Amino acid sequence: MSAVSPAELTTPGLGGGLRDIRQSSFLLKLLVRKELKVRYRGSVLGLLWSYVKPGVQFVVFYVALGVFLGLERSPRNPEGLANYAVYLFSGIVLINFFSEALGNAARSIVNNGNLIKKIYLPRELFPVASVWVSAVHFFPQLVVLVIGCILAGWQPNFVQLLAAVAGFLIVGMLATGLGLLFGAANVYFRDSENLVDMLLMVATWASPVMYAWTMVQEKLGSTGYAIYQANPITIGVELFHYAFWFPTTDGTAAMPPDLFSLWLPLGLGVALAMVVLGQYTFRRLEGRFAQEL
Repeated sequence: MSAVSPAELTTPGLGGGLRDIRQSSFLLKLLVRKELKVRYRGSVLGLLWSYVKPGVQFVVFYVALGVFLGLERSPRNPEGLANYAVYLFSGIVLINFFSEALGNAARSIVNNGNLIKKIYLPRELFPVASVWVSAVHFFPQLVVLVIGCILAGWQPNFVQLLAAVAGFLIVGMLATGLGLLFGAANVYFRDSENLVDMLLMVATWASPVMYAWTMVQEKLGSTGYAIYQANPITIGVELFHYAFWFPTTDGTAAMPPDLFSLWLPLGLGVALAMVVLGQYTFRRLEGRFAQEL
């Protein structure tokens, strides 16, 4: 019998990281189906909650901000945002995707502790499956957004459609990277999920979902605005605004300068770096998941 060289040995319980997701696509689909079935078990509306929850959220914000605080353009308020309803909902669907994806991914390892302790499978499947489940909820909302945009006169060009794809990719990669990071940390420090909840609360208001970026520039100045705009979630939301809201206006609405030449590459770079950091941290910590759970 020939001896096995040290180079051929691998650490038990460790796989190839995110590279194994591609080879475990069938398991990923099973996990996604399991999460959907468990979430809506005993529910009357089921997947219709994907419409109800953002719908209620939209109505509350629209009345409070658009009507009461005057962000909606009207004859009495010509300085407001045109088609504020489209502006608001296009931001809500993206920030909801991020919030649900990160919140569930951060809890995914702990919530599946019984399965992790019994068998080995790529542990990255659990945070990634949580992001996919959030995408399943995102697309029905996207359909509603597109219908609303069409009713408002939406006629996008090819670049604007690409902007929507880029915005979704930035937010999706950011949620995946942070989900891996906090999902692993939560096994050792259960305070991590509470930290994620606070971050998500801040993220909703720290991106231009309900207000215009010009307000930030006026209040914070150029330096403060640059820091604000460097947030990948802000970049993703602005790309969604450019794709869905801007084509419904008369074309004179102000969009952030250098959105494609500076902020889009920066957003993609930061999101990709977060995936690398999340994967690195996850692989460093996953060796003791079974023992800690």
